[in-house]
Amino acid sequence: MKELKIDEITEIIIGSALKIHKDLGPGLFESVYEFILEKELQKQNLQVDRQKRITIQYGDIILKNAFRVDLLVENQVIVEIKSVEKLLPIHSKQTLTYLRLMKLQCGLLINFNEQLLKSGITRLVNGY
Repeated sequence: MKELKIDEITEIIIGSALKIHKDLGPGLFESVYEFILEKELQKQNLQVDRQKRITIQYGDIILKNAFRVDLLVENQVIVEIKSVEKLLPIHSKQTLTYLRLMKLQCGLLINFNEQLLKSGITRLVNGY
């Protein structure tokens, strides 16, 4: 199978999230959306790691399992899932920090607790 580009991966993720939101609506726990999105992406032959534990190094200090990302798709795109009344600036900052520490370029922050999901999707790019 050919390696997908980041734009192709994010297009599949967003399309799947929109479908899930259309079928289930807002108001469920983040873990529900996370689990279902993982399964939907796997059905489309994408590699998905859910609740992936990340180790970071700071100088000579190694901190195992420093944080977990909700979904890591194709080892290229982080997906952070929220189900909150309103996204706060800290949510974007946290996702950008994850991208930087993992040396990845792109992440999606998706808040499923929106009436229209497109209002709850934020694409974040590291280093730009």
